[in-house]
Amino acid sequence: MAHAKAVDVPPSLGPGRKRTGGSGNPWLVLLAVSLGVIMVMLDGTVVGIANPSIQQDLGASLSDLQWVTSGYLLALAVFLITAGKLGDLFGHKRVFLIGVAGFALSSVGIGLSQELADIIPGVSPVGALIGLRVLQGLFGALLQPAALALLRAAFPGDKLNQAMGAWGAIIGLSSAAGPIVGGVLVQQVSWESVFFINAPVGIIALVLGIFLIRENRVPSLARIDWLGVVLLSGAMFSLVWTIIKAPEWGWGDSATLGFLGAFVVLIGAFIFWQSRAKQPLVPLSLFRNPSISIGTVLMMMVAFAMFGAMFFLGFFFQGVHGLSPLDAGLRMLPMSAGMIVASPLAGMMIGKLGPKITMATGLVITAGSMFLMSRLSIDASFIESAIPFVLLAFGLSPVFVGATEIIVGNAPIEYSGVAGGVQQSAMQVGGALGTAILGAVMAAEISSKLPGYLGPAAQAIPPEQLSLLEKAAAFGGLPAGTPQQLQQLVGGALHNAFMDGMHLAFLVSTGIALLTAVLALFVKAGRKTEGAPVHVG
Repeated sequence: MAHAKAVDVPPSLGPGRKRTGGSGNPWLVLLAVSLGVIMVMLDGTVVGIANPSIQQDLGASLSDLQWVTSGYLLALAVFLITAGKLGDLFGHKRVFLIGVAGFALSSVGIGLSQELADIIPGVSPVGALIGLRVLQGLFGALLQPAALALLRAAFPGDKLNQAMGAWGAIIGLSSAAGPIVGGVLVQQVSWESVFFINAPVGIIALVLGIFLIRENRVPSLARIDWLGVVLLSGAMFSLVWTIIKAPEWGWGDSATLGFLGAFVVLIGAFIFWQSRAKQPLVPLSLFRNPSISIGTVLMMMVAFAMFGAMFFLGFFFQGVHGLSPLDAGLRMLPMSAGMIVASPLAGMMIGKLGPKITMATGLVITAGSMFLMSRLSIDASFIESAIPFVLLAFGLSPVFVGATEIIVGNAPIEYSGVAGGVQQSAMQVGGALGTAILGAVMAAEISSKLPGYLGPAAQAIPPEQLSLLEKAAAFGGLPAGTPQQLQQLVGGALHNAFMDGMHLAFLVSTGIALLTAVLALFVKAGRKTEGAPVHVG
């Protein structure tokens, strides 16, 4: 059993508590924690750009490359809520700094995968890289909820929406820089350099964090709910693993149904145990506040619509248009750059109009943007794609800022770490579900339309070869190196089928955004009582 000692915490945390250390300026706290999260955001965008070079240098298979992404996602999604609880128990500053240091060190280790494989018997370079990516996900999970909890403690309730707006702008900036910085580093230096860059960022974040952030920890929390950790981790693993593998296995496959069944059993057991535990991992009474419950659902649904639909744009720009990774990143720059402006504006609007109207309006704008994307032509110009991207930035920013502020801001301060973990988990699960389900929708549409585009020749193509063509169409076309004659014969058909599938995926996302806008109308500002107790048993 781990025991927590009483430590100095912000006066806003409750009677008799005080702050020690640090600068006392909440905006400097925002700067310090943002640098740590920038590493995570950059890594999320540069890995896809680095994958082709990783495959070439390390001889990685497609399955290996999938694990480079899936291993990180699994570790992150499974550990987020537990990591938030660790911050509540042992101190968010301490957990944040451990997360920053571990993320930076594991990033350096990824860049040295070849060297590590040479000195560790029985470990291949790809195996070392995948293992370190899992470790990187664990440290990223420590870092993110702690960052949100530190902001919750640093800013008073009436200023928290402004902080979240600035937070969204910083995330937008790092998202915009990721594809460009990654493209330049991969093309001009090496794929390893996109991971090495985390070292100087991590060092700066550590130094600033040590001197600028004040520690906060809750003396009343004295133990870790280990059974809750095991049950929730097993449930999250079963869910995310199902989402990752279902496109390969099939949604009706026995393995898919088995893991879904395991998720249902484990999450049911977890909820039952949380209602009985003296100090539960996730106090169920958190969700008695309707704003927290609705905010969690909003975060999941908007991540479903955004990440699920945006997943296909990389294939659209690179597969259909034939753009380089750097040029594809520049095509998507208007959306990320738009968030730099839209996120602070969203924080101001939430402060003036409240979350209900602001978020609902943002979701209607998001739906309009998705609809415009469903009308993109196969030869869409930069301006034609930039307009819906800018609209999407101004539509999504109020939702991400508002939902984050609702979840973290309405949670009692002693559970701000858990609330941050819930927010991040909702985003990760929603994004994974969107990618898997909209991917299945797109694949079904391609399978339906491709034979028609191939014309009479489709009847002469063996079923197994037609299936390969359908899979190629889902990535925007035939791979590089395909004979020119074959490209001319079926390339146009594959592109047309891909466009039909992408258009349908964006139309589904349009409907989801509109349904979510209706749900946002039920959000209430809720209370932001500092230190109010939550029923924990």
